[in-house]
Amino acid sequence: MSSDRVLLEVRNLTVDYVGDNSIARAVNGIDFDIREGEAFGLAGESGCGKSTVAFALARLTRLPGLVSGGSVRFGGEEVLQFEKARLKAYRWREVSFVFQSAMNALNPVIPVSEQIMDVIETHNPELGEKGARARAVEMFELVGIPPQRLDDFPHQFSGGMRQRICIAIALALNPRLIIMDEPTTALDVVVQRDIIEQIVELKSRLGFSVLFITHDLGLMIEFCDRIGVMYSGELVEVAPASSILTNPQHPYTRALGSSFPPLTGPRQRLEGIAGSPPDLRALPQGCRFSPRCPHAMAVCSETAPELRFYPQHESEAACHLLN
Repeated sequence: MSSDRVLLEVRNLTVDYVGDNSIARAVNGIDFDIREGEAFGLAGESGCGKSTVAFALARLTRLPGLVSGGSVRFGGEEVLQFEKARLKAYRWREVSFVFQSAMNALNPVIPVSEQIMDVIETHNPELGEKGARARAVEMFELVGIPPQRLDDFPHQFSGGMRQRICIAIALALNPRLIIMDEPTTALDVVVQRDIIEQIVELKSRLGFSVLFITHDLGLMIEFCDRIGVMYSGELVEVAPASSILTNPQHPYTRALGSSFPPLTGPRQRLEGIAGSPPDLRALPQGCRFSPRCPHAMAVCSETAPELRFYPQHESEAACHLLN
């Protein structure tokens, strides 16, 4: 159960990718909060900027990427101004990660025990090897893997178990926030559900917050409390997960919902979304979705709409149709 206390506050976050003769604005001044104990989702099609946001929050943006503006406050502290020592403590102790393609994130030639213990000992040297191993055993038990398998190599585990190991590493230091970037990619649907159910149970028991990033809106609705929908580097809607598809406010969110096949009732043709996302190096004036929007008006191609809160819908949306 989430509280009303804000843990992570993002304001006007802007990330550019700088080329020899051009600049691609991958994230364009987005705002959102994550509350204590909340699962907040970032949804959108591939290339919309979801993973770029995750790397920026962790101060892991690499050249040619550049965080060119904005503020990221965690527990009231400005993350973008952290010195090296404070940044080291911030990563893993306070914010940890389950990265995209996490099944391949484990070093194939090192036993899993060493990989978990390395994280624990780096941030808690006072524990020593014995204490770190005891904590690693505890983490294995927490995610449902027999501790006698602690010294096995990654290739000896199934894809789902390797994903659980990555979750165990992320939880090893009792972080307040876990960033999960496509944590169920390449897993079959049964294993996906098992992983999500386990994360829900652990979040309820331990009280951490989650930033959950995926293009699978259906999976996100089951897991998250609120969802932010991104399009071409911008947040176009933020709404409760329970209503984001049943009462969408932005045309892009509505179109995303229409692209999912119904599991019951008569078969019907999926609508899809005409066109393609814009080139980030040559963005259209006004609303970035307007060239693909069936409801576009003249103002849409002239002025970019602001993300505004609409209390009657309990959601935020950036669309001229709502004004």
